[in-house]
Amino acid sequence: MNPANKASIQRRLKSIEGHVRGITRMADEGAYCIDIIQQVRAVQAALDRVTDLILEDHLNSCLVTAIRGEDPDARERVLSEVLDVFQATPRRRG
Repeated sequence: MNPANKASIQRRLKSIEGHVRGITRMADEGAYCIDIIQQVRAVQAALDRVTDLILEDHLNSCLVTAIRGEDPDARERVLSEVLDVFQATPRRRG
């Protein structure tokens, strides 16, 4: 992983971790359900952004290396991995 991307992703994940602790606290304290849902959706959006950053890094490094390489099996494996991840975990938008 690109070191600059890694640092950015780690910062984002630490922020998300803190946000999730806040949501837990809200639930423990009996906060209004809609407020909790809004915070959960914010975390989901933040995780989607982390996923996008990791995917972008993967496509620009591992995938490009495999496509430029001489090993057709490696190309197929890397492409299949990307497809498998997104077919197994549908993303919610909206």
